[in-house]
Amino acid sequence: MAIEAGFRSAQEAAQQFHVDLAAILSSRRGIETQEWSSNEGQHATIEDVITAAGQSLRHKGERRRLDADALDDTHNKIISSKSYGGLDIARETIPTTAQYEEILFQTEAHLESVNSQTKSRDFLQVSNGIVQGARPMTLAQKIFTQHALSGIPSGTHGLAVGDVIRAGVDWVLASELSWSSMAQTYEELNDPGIWRNDRFWLAGDHVVHPTITEVPKIKAYIETAEKAKKNFRMTQYQGSNYTIMHTEFVRERAEPGMLIVGSDSHSCSAGAVGCLSIGLGAADVMMTLALGETWFKVPESISIELVGKPLFAISGKDVILHILQELKRNTVAAERIVEFSGEGAQHLSSDARFAICNMCTEFGAITGVFVPDAVTQDYIGRRKRKANKSSSLYFKPDPDAHYAERCKIDLSKVEPTIAVYPEPDNVVPVSDQAGMQLDGVFIGACTTTEEELVLAALVLKAGVQKNLPLAKGNRHYVPGSLPIVERLRELKLLEIYEAAGFTRGPPGCSMCVGLTAEKAGEGETWLSSQNRNFENRMGKGAFGHLSSAVVCAASAFSMKITDPADLLKDLDVEFFNHYRGITDYTLPTPTYSEPQPPADGPSPTPSTTTPTTQAAAQDPISITITSKITTLPDFIDTDALAPGFTLTTCKTDAEFGAHVLCHTHPDFRSKVSNGQRVVVAGHAFGVGSSRENAVSALKGAGVQAVIARSFAFIYGRNQPSLGLLGIIVEEDAFYEVAKEGVGITIDLPGRKIVVGEGNESGEFGFGFSRIEEELLMNRGVTNAYRRYGKGIWEKLTEKKGDGVEGEKAKGGSHEANVDSRLKW
Repeated sequence: MAIEAGFRSAQEAAQQFHVDLAAILSSRRGIETQEWSSNEGQHATIEDVITAAGQSLRHKGERRRLDADALDDTHNKIISSKSYGGLDIARETIPTTAQYEEILFQTEAHLESVNSQTKSRDFLQVSNGIVQGARPMTLAQKIFTQHALSGIPSGTHGLAVGDVIRAGVDWVLASELSWSSMAQTYEELNDPGIWRNDRFWLAGDHVVHPTITEVPKIKAYIETAEKAKKNFRMTQYQGSNYTIMHTEFVRERAEPGMLIVGSDSHSCSAGAVGCLSIGLGAADVMMTLALGETWFKVPESISIELVGKPLFAISGKDVILHILQELKRNTVAAERIVEFSGEGAQHLSSDARFAICNMCTEFGAITGVFVPDAVTQDYIGRRKRKANKSSSLYFKPDPDAHYAERCKIDLSKVEPTIAVYPEPDNVVPVSDQAGMQLDGVFIGACTTTEEELVLAALVLKAGVQKNLPLAKGNRHYVPGSLPIVERLRELKLLEIYEAAGFTRGPPGCSMCVGLTAEKAGEGETWLSSQNRNFENRMGKGAFGHLSSAVVCAASAFSMKITDPADLLKDLDVEFFNHYRGITDYTLPTPTYSEPQPPADGPSPTPSTTTPTTQAAAQDPISITITSKITTLPDFIDTDALAPGFTLTTCKTDAEFGAHVLCHTHPDFRSKVSNGQRVVVAGHAFGVGSSRENAVSALKGAGVQAVIARSFAFIYGRNQPSLGLLGIIVEEDAFYEVAKEGVGITIDLPGRKIVVGEGNESGEFGFGFSRIEEELLMNRGVTNAYRRYGKGIWEKLTEKKGDGVEGEKAKGGSHEANVDSRLKW
């Protein structure tokens, strides 16, 4: 074949491509040559062939529109620069063998995506007027209603708190690190395939770095991701260090009204554009990727009304730190969805909204979402690719919708602040920490948007022009994507960072996770614009304080925490306003719709209770646990349960278990091994990252059950998905007797706990939903899939007349409606 020997000219490559395109169109889409071309041999370049084929198919009308769009997307992929996710193959170029193979791959993948689209559920059917009889709903409830495949109560035209639904999704997100776990689950599910090859966003960002690609474990992550691209014919894969997974996804792909799940706790970032984007554990997300659906119990929402206008150079990072200062984490937002609205929102750019939603996970929320408005519509409308702005649905909450809490935040009162290590809500004015000596300054991570990077550069420019000396220390910045790097280059700001002594890393999580080539040294103190300042987060034994990129930039000269006020006086306001595109005209308000509850019809995935494979024989789950207690405090985070280094060194539960809480509670493992196998903890157990390895580590150490006042949403959901018993008990009386080393018996069928002896004892009921119990009894989601097949969620969410949902806790000392507080 010509491809093996290489091409002698661009026209020869075009002739070969015409032949190969004909084969792809026929095999993938059943389109024969006579339907699309009569000009074989007359095209000078591959571009000509694709363009002519697309035009020809478009002339066939609506029935071939998607095929024509797919070829247009292929063409754009070929000609776009690598900095914008393309192949960067110029017209008249004679493609190399590798380039030609990639062109064929992209052509085949984009045409296969048409098959994916036509097989999947279309969520764009809405009502344009008020639906008579519909219950008042929040924004989140409307998005859930729009995506419900089952579970809408009869006659209600909508959802309420506590309703259990099967829900279809619009996108699935993963990093190369979480995909390594998802890939293991994929194999355990016996290669089920994926639901859509064009709606899986996989980014190499957490641990990959150009300087360590040959390190065996890093190489393995890259190879696993590349294998997924090839096997699934992914259209959206951009490789490693192109973007932090949330950055370009939100900037170019997420749309208002969508329902998205990702295997990362900061998946909530996409709420900036008015969609519901929720982080889950890797196994949970893999199931969603395979089926195109998952399940939810509709949680409570809170409303945060934004009023006032922020001062100049106040960023979204400043706003969310102010919210954490005012409301504190794991309080009003705990295990709830946070909805942002109000007249003050008009003063916040989509970048600012990104930073606010991004840190809703630090706030303790399930996710955050802005009510989409004119700012959102303008932002989406500026996208170049039609496919990334044609699935938007604009919903807004009903005026009489019920919220668990209503809060008001005055943006005019927001000022630069510092979140002091190791708590993201220990937020104080910069003046309180001014003069603190620093070893390093880091500007980066997903929470640091393009807008903040521009602001920080202008602060640095003001300092350089003042000839401020550069004290000894480390200065490092990491833009969130290659398109952002290009934008900074266009604005001539890269040289500003360089003049201010900053080194630049490739797009990635970098020091925010401290797992790659870039991390803080032991004992070092850093100021960072990242989103999380937990113990050992930036590197073992390092101390990280959080602030905005502006404060980081102001502090980078003296290497002491510095109030940026003096430098802001000299900021180039005209430059920044021109960058922002601030104008005097009023943006048009979007047209809002009402969700259309699902019509009766076939499931979008095959419904079957036939096992896909025979589950391996295992010992049955013990339904009665008798053990002793080991206690833990509030806010045990997943970074502590599964320390960062274990994510790249451990695979089995036992391996993770050998390091559980090793940095923060080094005696925990010995207590468990000596018989204290029931953990009793406080509020928000499992806060932080989405890493399901936190559950694996507890199981591997020998923990049989975890009882807490509340669980962080993702962690709590990971427990039944991985087969670990997790129970919520809120009564103070329980914690008065459930002390370290005390005996405890858990009766799962009876829904009761007996703890202590004699006068120091008590009996307590607890709630446990049917779907939790089913997952637990099947030892997790993968075994449940083996049992029920692709109808797993249809089976586990179906109504049972005598089911556990809503029943009283049997034998307990109080009535406990199952999951009444929706803690997970």
